[in-house]
Amino acid sequence: MISPDKLQYIHGGQKRRKLALCFGALERDIIGCAENGCGYNFPSMTRQEYIRRLVEIVLEDPQLASAEKTALEKLLQEEPLDEHRICNRARNALLAIIGTFPAEWDLIIAPHRKTASCEHVLEPKGAENTGNLGPSGEGITRDFYPNLFVYAEDIRSPFNLGSIFRTAEAMGAQGVFLSPGCCDPLHPRAVRSAMGCIEVMEWKRLALDELPNLPIFVLETGGTPLRDFVFPKEGIVIIGSEELGVSPEALAKGTYGQVTIPMKGMKASLNVGVAFGILMEAWTSYIAH
Repeated sequence: MISPDKLQYIHGGQKRRKLALCFGALERDIIGCAENGCGYNFPSMTRQEYIRRLVEIVLEDPQLASAEKTALEKLLQEEPLDEHRICNRARNALLAIIGTFPAEWDLIIAPHRKTASCEHVLEPKGAENTGNLGPSGEGITRDFYPNLFVYAEDIRSPFNLGSIFRTAEAMGAQGVFLSPGCCDPLHPRAVRSAMGCIEVMEWKRLALDELPNLPIFVLETGGTPLRDFVFPKEGIVIIGSEELGVSPEALAKGTYGQVTIPMKGMKASLNVGVAFGILMEAWTSYIAH
């Protein structure tokens, strides 16, 4: 973080970028996941005072949209100050001026519940030949549905793969299997869109014929409508690539069945991450009830 006095001597795009970085660091500090050495550390003023000073500098920017200026001024007048919301608003207003989409910047990663250390990684039933999934986040214990997995086949977009990890973690999948043709889950864009979930999810690259002995079904058009599908209590769902969908080999592997999300729109098309989210909500609701 930079002193407000120093920021006054910086101009133009550099000033905006420095301010945006400061607001990002502040957001992490506010929600309790500050990066090492990047927590708030100005003894001469409180964090709230520092935030107010930075927002006042943003309000002086001649390129700040009038609607954003009004919104920031309103937030600045509120008592108590909503530190997280005003920092987030200011940061995104600056990114809009810079012309950088938030997905291409450092997203704010929410803190994860940390309890007892996770000393080992569970294997799915019948996974004698798969070895341990990994990595698993140290010091983090996850609550999940045992033997509930997704097999991501040839997902090419790091953003989509990160989204799949995030949904899998949120909905309680035990882990993620990746086909050899999937993009790298440690790609910066995948890590960013996963919001920390790749660090705590179990994952492993496997060919189709290496999948463990669990019920396997596929998410693809032309199958049983979602509302009529009888989900397995444990198993693996295969989701296909953004361009080609599930491969013929994967369709043949899905001996438990094929499930489809009914769509009414003209395009009848969903992003793979969105489709997976709809599927996981239905699957876990079925298991829970």
